Order: sequence, then structure tokens, then C-alpha cells
Amino acid sequence: MKFEDETQNLKGRMAIINALVIALLVVLGARLYFLQVVRGDYYAERAENQRIRRLRIPAPRGAIFDRNGKLLVDSRSTYNVLLAGEDMKGKDWNVLIEPLSDGLGLDPGLLRERFDEAKRQPAFEEVTVKEGATPADIAWVEAHSLELPMLLVREQPQRRYPSNGTLAHVLGYVGEISPEQLKQPRFKDPDVNPFVRDNPYRPGDIIGQEGLESTYDRYLRGRDGYREVEVDSRGRIQRDLSLVPPQPGQDLVTTIDLDLQLTAEEQLRNSPNKRGVIVAMDPQSGEILALASYPTFDPNLFSQRIGTPEGRREANALLRDPLTPLFNRAIRGRYPPGSTWKILMATAGLQQGAITIKNSNLVCGGGITIGNKFTRCMGSHGSPPLRLAIKKSCDAYFYRLGLKMGIGGIMQMVDEFDLNKRTGVDLPHELVSWTPSPEFKARFNPRDKEWRDIDTVYASFGQVYDFVTPLSMLRAQVAVANGGRLYVPHLLKEARAVAGAGPFPERPRQTFDHPDPKRLDIPVDQHDLVVDGMWAVVNEDGTGTAARIAGFDVAGKTGTAQVVGLGKDTGKNKDHSWFVSYAPAKKPEIAMIALIENVGFGGKFAAPAVHNIYQTYLSKAHPDLAPAAPPTVEAAAQHQ
Repeated sequence: MKFEDETQNLKGRMAIINALVIALLVVLGARLYFLQVVRGDYYAERAENQRIRRLRIPAPRGAIFDRNGKLLVDSRSTYNVLLAGEDMKGKDWNVLIEPLSDGLGLDPGLLRERFDEAKRQPAFEEVTVKEGATPADIAWVEAHSLELPMLLVREQPQRRYPSNGTLAHVLGYVGEISPEQLKQPRFKDPDVNPFVRDNPYRPGDIIGQEGLESTYDRYLRGRDGYREVEVDSRGRIQRDLSLVPPQPGQDLVTTIDLDLQLTAEEQLRNSPNKRGVIVAMDPQSGEILALASYPTFDPNLFSQRIGTPEGRREANALLRDPLTPLFNRAIRGRYPPGSTWKILMATAGLQQGAITIKNSNLVCGGGITIGNKFTRCMGSHGSPPLRLAIKKSCDAYFYRLGLKMGIGGIMQMVDEFDLNKRTGVDLPHELVSWTPSPEFKARFNPRDKEWRDIDTVYASFGQVYDFVTPLSMLRAQVAVANGGRLYVPHLLKEARAVAGAGPFPERPRQTFDHPDPKRLDIPVDQHDLVVDGMWAVVNEDGTGTAARIAGFDVAGKTGTAQVVGLGKDTGKNKDHSWFVSYAPAKKPEIAMIALIENVGFGGKFAAPAVHNIYQTYLSKAHPDLAPAAPPTVEAAAQHQ
């Protein structure tokens, strides 16, 4: 038997084993160094987060009141089902869609959309799974807390708006902040919005999306509190550690008079086509007393029902509705102003010397011929002075006044009354009116760019090249009414004080200083002549007698604005009905403008609507002036 020495082989094997052990120790040491030193802080935080959770307590949003203290908007408590972001890191979201849709009665497509959006936001803390959870929903979540510990039920303030869409276009609505909004300066830049410095916006926050809710979101928004709790390894709460209560947002007091608003909305709701605008304003301050745009919509859809399939269908129906109920006609509708334009023309004509107090007569002649085109007047008024031309709404008078002023004079008038600018009202998305100029014609009619005398004729009586928003027209008319003060219309009076809460300091009462009015040079004698003509429109045999109220000197001007050519103005293409007014004529307390779409004469439809709002105003401000019965208006209806 041959002897074999295996000592060398054994030594080689031991060397290999030792090398492997050393390599393994090096790898383990490097990994420990990476975990405990390089990434130590990160994993310490993760471990702490698994033990201690901070659960947000949403702050109640401030309420909104009318000028007399009547509640317009408040919040009520509801419950939401949420998905905690900390518990979803590294997990497959899709496995939750089926159990959540079955257990909570949710649309799987809606869940998938919300999950996809949350996954695109690396900083998200929680995802709203269901708003307005029922007791049955809450019981289902509690019953499945072992297999679905990432689900939370939290009390949440929910916005509640007036029924029937009252004030919808003024108040607006709230909704969840979008990823696109979070990138905007107003939601992240302290230099643009100082409130974000100590109260940052985060995914999932509910913010104002339209109306006053949007404009004054920083005041209405409170500061969230939080509850610190200890949880086990599965995320189940073991005990409370601390509590910081939320601080409510500030309550807002608006300039709106709810009684006037309800009357204005009733006039539009009962109008033949149920489409139009009514705005009432204090002519001595620019405060908006009522702003009604019809048709309207229910803002509760966006604060309460938008997360349901039925709510989404309702929202899509609103977007597709040809009557555009989401459209605020007061600040976004552009309409030919018709004969209401003549008041501004009269004022500017006197200012520019095209006519004078002593010599304001111009020929009517039943119309005017420019080249080979005859443009008619709806009457034959001889050679009327300005007062009579306003009272009878003589078109041909203003044709000739426009030619005397020229397009340069009309553009000067537009600039003086700021009709080529936004009014500055504290509502989002206001549009600028379209006003006459050679540049506008070139854009409006590129096949015939040259400005001609016939274009000046059209521009002089509120047609063809004049498209104004109702609020901008009311603002200009108010400047005539009060003798030359062009106020910025506004809807907010004050934000009320809120006491300090926890670490949050007191938020003091705040009133809002609005810009000083622009001063227009309207001499007293010129002002008196124009106002006297508007008084005659209502109180003599003018075109606006349907607005007359005994003892309350209403001054006004009707307007009947064509939307298509003569002969085609029937049915849905009927003329728009306008009426602009203020009272009392010599010292106005309230001014109004009404536009009712596609119904016909201003004196027949818009003037009676304004009359009824004056009645509501008088019942509060001057109860000694017994309101008259609604007028018979058929005899007063004349074409403007």
C-alpha cells in the first residue's frame, strides 16, 4: 500500500477557507459601515417613524358672511378614508384597488387615477381614498385593520355652500390642490405669498379653486394641528404622545347684501331665457352689493360629491352644458352694450367739446348715409338737444356725435373710463373688454382692415366694435353717477381676528384698503346735464319707465343690443336686453346693471328686473318709501 501525504492539500484548503471568511467579514463590515455610518441618520429616522407617527389634524376653514352678518359659507365635520404614504413605500398599490373598490363602493378607475397621481409625488403623506365616509365605511376599515393597516379614518372639515347655486360665481368652491398648482409661485414662494413661509402647502391640501375662496385662500386657510402617536411594527396605534390643536382660518365679511342677491337671482331665474347678469354696487365706494350670473351651478358638487362617480358625471355635464353655467358672465362675458354706451359717449362728447351745454343739438334725420350705406334711427327726432337724445335714445344723434369726436375721441373715452383694462375686482379670471380702434378692426376683420367713417358710426352706439363685460360697463357708469370717481369694484370688507392656538400666533382682524378711485374731469354742469337726461329716461316718457319708483329718483338708460343683423334677430339670436341705472339721481346710493340675454327690448325685460331689486333695497334702506307694484312695461318697450 502506497502512502500519500495530504498535508499540502489540507493547508491549501484552509488558506481558501480563511480567505473566504476574511472576504465575508470585509463585506459584512463594509455593509455595517454603510448602514450605520453613511446611512445611519436615514435608517434611524425610518425606525423612529415606524415607532412614532404624526397624524395631521386639518384646520377648519374660515366662514364667509354677507355685509349684515348672514352666514353664506361654513364647514361641517365629515370623515375621510385615507391611505398613509409611509406604509405604502415599496409596495404594490394595484393590489389594493379591488378590495377598496368592493369594500367602500368606489370606482376602480378613480382609485387608479388617485394612486397614479400620488406615486408621481415623492413627498406625498397620504392619499384620500373616499370622502364623506359613512358609518358602514368606517366599520369596514376597522374590521380590516389587520390586513390593511395603511388605511386611516380622519375627521375632516367639509365646505357647505348655499343651496340652489346662490352666489356660486362669487363664492367659488374648494378642491384638492393639484401637482401643477404646487409648482406655482403663489403656493410655494414666500416672496409672492408670505403665508407659505410658516404654513406651506402640501399634497392633499384643500384650497380655494374659484371665486372668493381662491382670491382670499390665504386668509380662509387655517393652520393644521397634529397628533403624535406611538405605533407598532404594523402601523397600529398604541398610545397618544402629544396633541397640537389646529388654528381655524379667518372668517371673511363680504360686501354682499344677501337680500339683494336673492332678488337679483330670482329676476334672472324667472327671465324668459334664464340667462343673464345683474350687478349692484355702492356708487360711493365701489362695494359690490349683489352679483348674479345665470345659469348657475352647485358648488357643493366640488366640495362634497366630486369624488364619486355620480359627482364626476355631474361635473362633466356642467362642462358640456351649452348654457355655460360655470361661466361668470359679469366678468367674463363680452357683450355689445347697445345704447348704454351712449351715456359714456355723451359725457365724453361734452368733455372733448364736440357738443356743449349751450349747443348740444344734433340732427337726427331718421338716420345717416355714409357713402352708399344708410344706417337708420328707430325714430325721427328732428334736431334734439342732448337731454332729449338720451331720453328717446336717438341713434342718429350719436352717429353724428361719434363722427364729430372721431375714432380718436372714442378711443380717448375708452381710455378715460378704463374700458380697455380689467376692473381689478377681487375675483379670478376677469377678462378685458374689446373696444373700438383701428387695431381692433384689423384683428376683427382682417379682410377689410382700413378704418372708415361707417366704422366710427357703428362704434358710437355700442355695436360691431364694442364688446364689454357688464362689470366694466357698470363701473364706468358709476363714475358718471358720482361725478367722476372711478372705483375699483370689490367684494371683501374684512377678515376677522382668530385667537392663537398652540404654537400659532393670533391672526388679527384685518380690513382691506382698496385703491383710491381714479379721478375723471367731469365738470358739474356737464354731469348734471347727462344725469338729467338719464332721469328723463325713467321718469318722463323715455325708454326706461318700467324702472320708475315714486319718491326714489331713479336715473337710467336702456339698451337693446343686436347680436346679428336686422332680419335675423329672432329666436336664439334675439337682441340682448340692457338697463343701467342708479338712484337717487342727484345723490346716488345704489347703482345697478342688468343684462338679460336674447330676449329683446331693454325697457321690457331688464328695466323691470332692476325695478324689483330697487324695491328690495328700499324695504331695508328706506322703509317709509312704500314699494310700488311691479310696473306694466309693454308700453315702455322701445327699440334702442
